[in-house]
Amino acid sequence: MKTVIMGAGAMGSLFGGLLSLTGEEVWLVDIWKEHIDAIRSKGLVLEEKGKTQPIHIHATTEVASVGKADLVLIFVKTYHTEKAVSNTRALQKESTVFLTLQNGLGNEETICKQIDPKKVILGVTGQGASLLGPGHIRHAGWGKTYVGELDGKISDRANQIVQMFCQAGIETEVSSQIHHLVWEKLFVNVALNALAAITGLKNGQLLDYPETLRLMGALVSEAVEVAKREGIRMEGNPMDRVKIVIEATRENRCSMGQDLDFKRRTEIDTINGAIVRGAERLGIAAPYNEMITDLIKVIEKRF
Repeated sequence: MKTVIMGAGAMGSLFGGLLSLTGEEVWLVDIWKEHIDAIRSKGLVLEEKGKTQPIHIHATTEVASVGKADLVLIFVKTYHTEKAVSNTRALQKESTVFLTLQNGLGNEETICKQIDPKKVILGVTGQGASLLGPGHIRHAGWGKTYVGELDGKISDRANQIVQMFCQAGIETEVSSQIHHLVWEKLFVNVALNALAAITGLKNGQLLDYPETLRLMGALVSEAVEVAKREGIRMEGNPMDRVKIVIEATRENRCSMGQDLDFKRRTEIDTINGAIVRGAERLGIAAPYNEMITDLIKVIEKRF
């Protein structure tokens, strides 16, 4: 299966590198020329469990040079989704499948504005990675990945993607409830990303302080209330799930934290900001999510 990954940041590079190690044909596409040049000249350097290895993988800044793809994996920042999907037209053939493993809410809708929804699959991942520099990443978290059809059906193509990911060491399952899992992942991001970004902490360190635990609880509580009113079913205590994921990626610096470290725009609008908009639409309050969204936006304005 020829796989093209749009967005070769930490997570896109991680999935691309692991898939390449199993012999899959994978192309990384990104606009960061220095990163792509480093991968092309020296390979993608992957740090994992104390070991470092270079991975030879196709990489380019010119999506038109790749040819047709069987699978297009969308890993760009959410605010780049529309442009990235527009650029994938050169990759499409009749059987091309588009899979998003992005953070936040709204990616499905953005993709389906340009791509036939029958070609789109949703996914979430608990994997964690850090971008250490051009062509250099660290695998810093091992969580399960789920993929699912928009209509909830179990399809051969979803099973094929699962098999490919599992062979690469990416533990993956097909889910008939992928929209619910997107919300579960959102709860993790709502609790983790902005708070870790602002405090400068690694993921797991948020569990070490009673203050951050209280703040995470308040952020998730507001998100859960919005989800309930949107008709999302939840099993168990969402905060318990959040803690498990954060512990599994304890040594990782979250994506929003990396964005602030490098003075880049964040995905706050599709994470905590999405909760704020949902609450406004439902006529309820989400003061903690509104506060932390405003704080991130102030920091961004100082870049």
